[in-house]
Amino acid sequence: MTDQAVDTDGVRVTGDAAVPDRFLGRTRELKELRADIERAGLDTLSGRKAPRARVLLIAGRPGSGRTTLAAELVRQVADRYPDGVLRTRLSEPDGTPVPVERAARELLDALQVPAPAGAAEDELTEALRAALTGRRAVLVLDDAAAAEQVDALLPDSPDSLVVAVSEGPLTGISDVRPCTLGGLDTKSAVELLSRAAGSVRVTVDPRAAEGLAEQCQGQPAALVVAGGWLAARPKAAVADLAKQLHTETDEGTPVGRAVQLVHAALPAPAARTLRLLSLAPAGLADPHIASALAGCSVSSARTTLDDFASLGLLHRVSSPLPQYEVPGCLHPLLRGLAEVHERPAELQLARARMLERTVRLLQSCRAITETDSPRAREKLLGMPRSLRFPHPRAAADWLRLTRPALLASARVAVGDGELDTLARRLMSQLVRAMVAHFGTQAAASDLYGLHGLVLDVAERRGLNREKAAALLNLGDLDARTGRTADALGRYRSALDAARAARDPYATCRAMESVGGAHLELGDYDRACDWFGRALTERLARDERAESARLYGRIGAAHTYAGRYGEAQRNWRAAVAWYRKNGDLAAQARSLSELARVQEYAGRPEDSLRTCREAVEGARRAQDTRLQAALHLRLADTLERLGDPASAAVHRGVAERMLGDEAPQDGSAPEQTAGTYESAEVASKFDAKEG
Repeated sequence: MTDQAVDTDGVRVTGDAAVPDRFLGRTRELKELRADIERAGLDTLSGRKAPRARVLLIAGRPGSGRTTLAAELVRQVADRYPDGVLRTRLSEPDGTPVPVERAARELLDALQVPAPAGAAEDELTEALRAALTGRRAVLVLDDAAAAEQVDALLPDSPDSLVVAVSEGPLTGISDVRPCTLGGLDTKSAVELLSRAAGSVRVTVDPRAAEGLAEQCQGQPAALVVAGGWLAARPKAAVADLAKQLHTETDEGTPVGRAVQLVHAALPAPAARTLRLLSLAPAGLADPHIASALAGCSVSSARTTLDDFASLGLLHRVSSPLPQYEVPGCLHPLLRGLAEVHERPAELQLARARMLERTVRLLQSCRAITETDSPRAREKLLGMPRSLRFPHPRAAADWLRLTRPALLASARVAVGDGELDTLARRLMSQLVRAMVAHFGTQAAASDLYGLHGLVLDVAERRGLNREKAAALLNLGDLDARTGRTADALGRYRSALDAARAARDPYATCRAMESVGGAHLELGDYDRACDWFGRALTERLARDERAESARLYGRIGAAHTYAGRYGEAQRNWRAAVAWYRKNGDLAAQARSLSELARVQEYAGRPEDSLRTCREAVEGARRAQDTRLQAALHLRLADTLERLGDPASAAVHRGVAERMLGDEAPQDGSAPEQTAGTYESAEVASKFDAKEG
């Protein structure tokens, strides 16, 4: 049997990869849609230029081929829109509308236009309209649930085209005439059945084929599923299937009757797997998800998924990984079958298995990046081979390709309004994996959404500890993207929640973050006050490392304010605490900052002496880059003191050290945290002085 991947929501059929796709039927609809592009709108008739893009609406029931018709229309007119085609879905497989904010961000990502993490819906839609200004592009908005979704995403440019796909009319969008789909014409329906089932039996009994097409009401999804049933049974006649469909039941839609027939004919394990795919996040499944849902091996799950794709029950996703999608028209049918045949406890257990498998894959995905950690290596080797990644690149590719399903899994995990242990672990591992592979900045938008999910549940359930943690994480993301005022508001709310939860760690963390936001905003007095409050709490619990860091932050705030005496006292305190802790590298960095403040205060000799002490500390800590930075600072100080010969010696030492540390690939060496902090202090001070 030829393996066929068939779009069950349309009428485009692919068999052999060498054979181009063939679109069947819908000639009249395509002609009307193309004519509608050229039709003069109300604005044109009144002499005004159209202010927004032309909107075409394809309306029809799921399974009527509406998405495939939209794709064919776009293919035919794409050469008139040189700036490309953008696609997004506006409904989840279960019918839940997708937030406009998420859809706008996906379209901006497709345009490679950066959007700040945490931006509001209005800001994102405005950025989308600005990005599309002057472009000739096509937007395909699939599964639109409401006119408001489409209206919010409409480009202001009249040169662009929007093709919206919906179940019914979208009242509220002006000058739109829906193209409403019914069934395929008999000839196209029979040809679709022939391509799905094989041509011999259709050619032998054309009347039975026409009768089957009529029984399926010309609905492409029903015809494809029926054809898949026949393809799996070479000895069955078309008339046999038509008879079974007729006697099965007269209730429900044609595609519903076809799916029930296929489901009833499947072996019990495969039928159960099919039903449980209704739990797949965002309708996206892979062998691991199917394996966890059904409680079978990964290899067995992949074979079953391939069989379902051959039956027209799944779409194969174009991806280097084996990925499949449950067609939107089948999702409610599978969910109904699951509710009938599975007990609620079994569905809950299957969902828990799926989320637990996702957690373990994320753990493996993150652990592969920690090759220097013996504990991480041991943990990785203790995992089953099917959960391991061969190298970090493979893990990063998996994380990128499965990102939509992973984010949907996070929404599933907290969807019932609880933050149980499994949900917490999933959110934690997903955040850690994204940061490990992509970095906080690149993953900021996704991280913002994940922390927002936790915050929403925490607020509804009155979970103050979780609320404080989510607000702190969101505040950090705001701060990193330059939204300091927003970050300050988050931190203050986090402080209130932490106090309500009586969580000393979160309370101190929030106090320090409030101080950091004030520091960034240039309010150095408030920054010192909040850092001091946090320091008092840390000292009371004898938290030495944290206390030392806070002394340094207070010293930096006094430095920015020009209060060099206070700054020196606090940096000396930081040095003393780091010395007590035996942290040589941090002690050297603090001495480096103290030397800088002494230089600002007009005490170059003291600065020179302190800087030499810092160099010795950096040498003992084996921090070569910090040593090089300090040698350069010594060179600058000696230049100002009129000793160019000694300055040249230190500059040469620094150059040799940096040369020895240079990567073999020629890339620039990364800055250490200490040198970054020093550079930040210097740049802020210089800006203030300027």
